[in-house]
Amino acid sequence: MIHEISAVAFRQNLGEMLNQVQYRHDSILIKKDGKPVAALIDARLFERIRRMPARFDALCHRIETAYAAVPEAEGLAEIDAAVAETRAGR
Repeated sequence: MIHEISAVAFRQNLGEMLNQVQYRHDSILIKKDGKPVAALIDARLFERIRRMPARFDALCHRIETAYAAVPEAEGLAEIDAAVAETRAGR
């Protein structure tokens, strides 16, 4: 669950917020002047987020390699057709 809290209230309740994140695996969205400025998340989730760019790059490389022989115009036409088909199904 994601909780929203002001920066002042967060500072006043830091220990409680840490417990919520550590034991309940909640996330805390910290706001300043009503605007989101930071988030406190579980360390396991943070590690997953940190790995995402590398995994995304690896996936892009695999797709690029698999479609290297496909002419760009043909690939774009396939994408356009898939998008049109998906939108028509709505």
